[in-house]
Amino acid sequence: MNPVYANLPTTVFEVMSQLAREHDAINLGQGFPDDPGPEDVRRKAAEASIDGYNQYPPMMGTSELREAVARHYAHWQGLKLDPQSEVMVTSGATEAVASALFGLIEPGDEVVVFAPAYDAYLPLIRRAGGIVRVVRLQPPDWRLTEEALRAVFSRKTKVVVFNSPQNPAAVVYPRADLELLARFCQEFDTIAVCDEVWEHVVFDGREHIPLITLPGMRDRAVKIGSAGKIFSLTGWKVGFVCAAPHILRVLAKAHQFLTFTTPPNLQAAVAYGLDKADAYFVGMRSELTRSRDRLASGLTSIGFPVLPSQGTYFLNVDLKPLGLNETDEAFCKRLVVDHKVAAIPVSALYEGDPVTSVVRFCFAKKDATIDQALERMSRVVSGGR
Repeated sequence: MNPVYANLPTTVFEVMSQLAREHDAINLGQGFPDDPGPEDVRRKAAEASIDGYNQYPPMMGTSELREAVARHYAHWQGLKLDPQSEVMVTSGATEAVASALFGLIEPGDEVVVFAPAYDAYLPLIRRAGGIVRVVRLQPPDWRLTEEALRAVFSRKTKVVVFNSPQNPAAVVYPRADLELLARFCQEFDTIAVCDEVWEHVVFDGREHIPLITLPGMRDRAVKIGSAGKIFSLTGWKVGFVCAAPHILRVLAKAHQFLTFTTPPNLQAAVAYGLDKADAYFVGMRSELTRSRDRLASGLTSIGFPVLPSQGTYFLNVDLKPLGLNETDEAFCKRLVVDHKVAAIPVSALYEGDPVTSVVRFCFAKKDATIDQALERMSRVVSGGR
């Protein structure tokens, strides 16, 4: 067996979801919404399945969707792309990340990752033969620093994997941090693989700035997006990869031998969705902001120290000020077993020297779900032991 996979533990998401099922708990751990997603987009997929083409679509994605992706990013982010040479469709953003890493990394290359990190990154890097160099981010602001980057970047640094808006930290990185990272990429001739799946899920008037749009990064960045996150259709697994032609040509070869293509009816529906009026995207952010504030206010009233959530479906609490004398992992297991609410211990998304006091909750839920979870957690801090 390949040791990269053979030695991996079960993911924290599956562990906590299984515990949620066993204890009939409310699952605020895994990041999926209660809402079924926009009906018009779902209906378009159904119509395309009945009336449209259901054989293999082009390996790079349908022209319809690739052109829609280019229009969408030109409109929202000022990024001009050639849909034929700079846009590729994948079966989800995780496959896009895999294609990028397999296409870019040679055995022995060093890859910088920011922790806490989405749990797919490290196994994929190691399966490609890469050597991981971790930057340990710290709450409450999770910001990048010159000192931290200088400690991991070297002439061996081939790739940096950068996630913004960041899951699980729920931070939207400002231009200053992006400029710092861009400077390091250029100094060390490094390609940035940018996981930007939460690009539309940003709050309080913040703006998502793609790293690829910064000076000097157009030819050394890979931009990855996700229809699942844009339209709250996480099960669809439709992703986008945008990069300069000389990069995308190679990534396409890796994609060809991973999933090859993506269901054509879903591509048609996503193409339709990306052209929706601005009001949809503004309204989606507004609704999620309201849900974030509902959960944050409830947790604060119970006594949890809530960290700011600038984007994504998530907010975090820091247990350290509570003096509970238990790790985030132990707290999450107690929470699901004794109080029947599932959350994610953020320490599981580190490697080596984790922050062990932060717990992540998903707020992309109906009001009733959030309220019931808060009621169950009302005794956790005071008298819940």
